[in-house]
Amino acid sequence: MKIKNILISQPEPENEKSPYADLAKQFNLKLTFRKLIKIERIDNKEFRKLRINILDHTAIIFTSRHAVDHFFSLCEELRVTIPETMKYFCVSEAIALYLQKYVQYRKRKIFFGKSKFPELLELIKKHKNEKFFYPCAANKAKKDIPEMLKANKINFVNAPIYETVPVTVDDIDINNFHMIVFFSPFGVDSMLKNFPDYKQNNTIMAAFGGATIKACENAGFDVQVKAPTSEAPSMTMAIEQYLQNNKGKK
Repeated sequence: MKIKNILISQPEPENEKSPYADLAKQFNLKLTFRKLIKIERIDNKEFRKLRINILDHTAIIFTSRHAVDHFFSLCEELRVTIPETMKYFCVSEAIALYLQKYVQYRKRKIFFGKSKFPELLELIKKHKNEKFFYPCAANKAKKDIPEMLKANKINFVNAPIYETVPVTVDDIDINNFHMIVFFSPFGVDSMLKNFPDYKQNNTIMAAFGGATIKACENAGFDVQVKAPTSEAPSMTMAIEQYLQNNKGKK
C-alpha cells in the first residue's frame, strides 16, 4: 500500500520550515495534524478535597509549562497570593524563564537543571529544609519523580492539579489514513474512545516512546514505525526511514 494520507496526533507546527513540511514535500504526502488530547486543570472544589494548603510550602517544583500555567491559574481562582520568598525549582532553564510570565525573575529564588529531573534533584538536595509543592498530572502514570524525592528524604507533597483528557474528533474519516502517528498513551486512549469500532487492517501505526508503543500494542495495534532509536531520534526521521525502505512496494 502506498502511503499518502498521514494523521499526526499533534498540533500543526507554526513554522512552515518544520521537518514535517520537508517530509511531505519529499514523499508527496498529505499530512493532517489533529490533537487527540488536551490538558485541563482540576477545578478548585476538586483541589480543596485534597486538603493541601499551598502556602504551607516554601518551594515549588515545576517539570513543565503546563504545570506552571495551571498552578498560577489555580492560585488565582483560590485567591492565593504567592509570597516573594517562595523558591522555584524548574527542570530546565526554558521553564525557569517561562516563569517570568507570572513572577519577577530573580536568580536567587529560581533554580533550574539542564533538562532531566536527576540534575534538578541535586539542587533540591541542597535545600532539604524547604517544604516542596510538586504540581503534577492527576492521571499520569509516571511515578519516578515522587519516588526519587522520597528516596532522598525530601519533604514534599504530590499535588495533582491537571489531567489529560480526550478531544472529540468527529470531522475526519479515520479509515482514510494510511498511517497514524501517536506521541502518548493518552492519544491512543483518545483514538479508541473516538473510534471504538476501528480496525487497523493495513494502516501503518507509528509511535514515539516506549509507553506509547506499549499502549498501541495493548490496544491490539501492530506498530511498524518506532521512535526514538539510535538511527532515528525523531519521529520524522523514523517515518522517513520507513518510507525510504518501503519505496516502490505495494
